[in-house]
Amino acid sequence: MKVLFIGGTGNISGASSRLAVERGIDLYHLNRGTQAPMPGVKSLSADIHDPVATAAALAGHEWDAVVDWIAYGPDAVERDVELFLGRTRQYVFISSASCYQKPPRTPFITEETPLENPYWEYSRNKIACEEAARRAHRERGFPVTIVRPSLTYERVIPVALGGWADYTIVERMKAGRKVVVHGDGTSLWTITHAEDFALGFVGLLGRGEAVGEAYHITSDECLTWDQIYRAVGAAAGVEAKLVHVPTDLIREVDAGAAAGILGDKGWSAIFDNRKIKALVPGFKASIPFAEGIRRTVAWFEADPARRRIHEPNNLILDRILERYARAFPGAL
Repeated sequence: MKVLFIGGTGNISGASSRLAVERGIDLYHLNRGTQAPMPGVKSLSADIHDPVATAAALAGHEWDAVVDWIAYGPDAVERDVELFLGRTRQYVFISSASCYQKPPRTPFITEETPLENPYWEYSRNKIACEEAARRAHRERGFPVTIVRPSLTYERVIPVALGGWADYTIVERMKAGRKVVVHGDGTSLWTITHAEDFALGFVGLLGRGEAVGEAYHITSDECLTWDQIYRAVGAAAGVEAKLVHVPTDLIREVDAGAAAGILGDKGWSAIFDNRKIKALVPGFKASIPFAEGIRRTVAWFEADPARRRIHEPNNLILDRILERYARAFPGAL
């Protein structure tokens, strides 16, 4: 099977690339060529936003599946339709589980849950992408499959505030500094290791019955946000000092972070994975967060260059704590 990943070396897609190669897929990456090729992957060098260079790189190729990991607006999907119509048997758009209705009518999420997010522009853009992809499927026969990851990690620290692709939140915990948890820390959330996601994802590539369908691919483990932050601290060898802050107060300090909470992480979410399991019977998420985050922290700590501190993250947390202390004197 010949597969093209647009992107393919990121936080989620890297694990899927490795598994695809391991399973004998003839995998190509289309990217700007600024990184060394992954072992076993063939590289096509072009900036996807440059139509002339992209057309030249793709000349002569046809695909069993094309996956766009880096499409964030409907214009990108429309571009892909023109590039790959008649040249691939399957086109996989990577959407987001944050597209599901907020506020949710129920915390139990299936693929039939409506898509609606008034809080977060990122999610609204992904919804618009899905609409463009479905329109191309309906009107032009474009062979679309939609995949919705939830919070998926391997080489990022998957917390709602204070971190992501840097080491800041871990260093802060090690220094004994307080960290902010939105709300009361008891809402339920699902975090998925990228290697677990890859099992479901690679299994749907090239599957004709997946065309015209949408799937979310997540762990079945549900944790409270307190448990998530404490697991990060435990992976760092410390006890995290948590401060629970109302999301409305967080929004006063950092509207962008609050949008991601109100539009995604602030609501309990329990994902029903029966649809992907029916398509890919071998799919089972087996890496609990406590184990996965230990691997992630160890990856950061294996190379000093990875332990980057992003001071704006510390500044935002400090400003939130200062605002909280003014609103609730004596609470800290």
